Amino acid sequence: MSGCEETRAGRWAWQARKRDEQAGPPPTGFTLLPWLLMGLGSLSNVLQGKTANPWVGGIGLFTFNSLYIYVVFRAFDKERREAPSTRLALLLMALLTTGLALGYGGSWLLFFPLLGLAAGAALRGPWLGRAGLLLTVLAGAVSAYREGWNGINIAYGTFLSSMVTAAILGLSEAVRELRAAREELARRAVEEERLRFSRDLHDLLGHTLSVIVVKSEAARRLAPRDLDAALSQVTDIESVGRQALTEIREAVTGYREGSLSTELDRARSALTAAGIEPVVRRSGPPLTPRTEALLGWVVRESVTNAVRHSGATRCEIVVHSTADHARLTVSDNGDGHDGDGRDGDVSGGDVSGGRAPDAASGGVGGTGLKGLTERLAAAGGSLRAGPSPRGGGFTVTAELPSDQAESAETESVTATRAT
Repeated sequence: MSGCEETRAGRWAWQARKRDEQAGPPPTGFTLLPWLLMGLGSLSNVLQGKTANPWVGGIGLFTFNSLYIYVVFRAFDKERREAPSTRLALLLMALLTTGLALGYGGSWLLFFPLLGLAAGAALRGPWLGRAGLLLTVLAGAVSAYREGWNGINIAYGTFLSSMVTAAILGLSEAVRELRAAREELARRAVEEERLRFSRDLHDLLGHTLSVIVVKSEAARRLAPRDLDAALSQVTDIESVGRQALTEIREAVTGYREGSLSTELDRARSALTAAGIEPVVRRSGPPLTPRTEALLGWVVRESVTNAVRHSGATRCEIVVHSTADHARLTVSDNGDGHDGDGRDGDVSGGDVSGGRAPDAASGGVGGTGLKGLTERLAAAGGSLRAGPSPRGGGFTVTAELPSDQAESAETESVTATRAT
């Protein structure tokens, strides 16, 4: 991911937050409370004494309103919406509505659409269709019994109230979930870009500064007896510094791609300046650009560690490729420890508590080598590092499936930049 992509990801996150602020808070049970006004006609009948057994009607009205409020406030929380107590309250509402409608008729039939609203809010999902049809049939049958053909309007209102309520609330919930997911993706994109940049700087500056230090020491040693050779080392330092500036700019923009041939030339120069004999061998067909870029990172990190910490006098770099496979081996004859290992985070296994790394485990735990392992794994490859199996020295072996390098182009390059 490039720096402009990081900016774009941050802009997406900001826009998502602004849209959420403009959309306001999520809906709650208060949005469905005004519909209780449909029961004012029944309340008026009770208060004016136009209803037989007004105490029964009043208690029924109070109970229905209480159950309605209970259900709709629980309907906006998924866990409480699906709780058995909510379903039981809906069942009690259905029984109470049926009883009041059969007993009184008239304006009391309007409790069926209210029941549909509550059911649509609480029964989202596969059960909604069946429940909506059942309520519609029930409302139509009871209304037809009490009001004749006029009852069809109650049935239609019950069906609409249940289905439309469920559709609107379900859509609102889905939109908010999508916005939250988009903001989370943008946040992760920014984090990945920061990780890429920090690890790129680790690899770039670690290698470059090591070369500058080695060549500076060589120039200091040569200056008293061979000024021309010392000036040659200073010229190399200037060249490395300029190249480092270019690479850092490329890393910042996210467009840096390594070249294996370039890294091998730099490795020869760095090893020679450090007094280590470089031996480089290449065989097999040309590698794809992505494979070369990944193996170039391995050469850079391995040679940097050899120059810093190995105490070796000889370092051998072998690249062998076939039509579907590429292998890079970097081995030295030093003390058998990688620089990351001396810092307590080497290749191979558990190093906690000061234990030596286990090369056979194949894991890599150093800051640099761990990043290389992640890069190669993202492209379908592997990295092994540890003491040389022949005894003495340290060996890093990287393997990549050449035939997958281009098909995994995007993934491997992203992983390379991220580490």
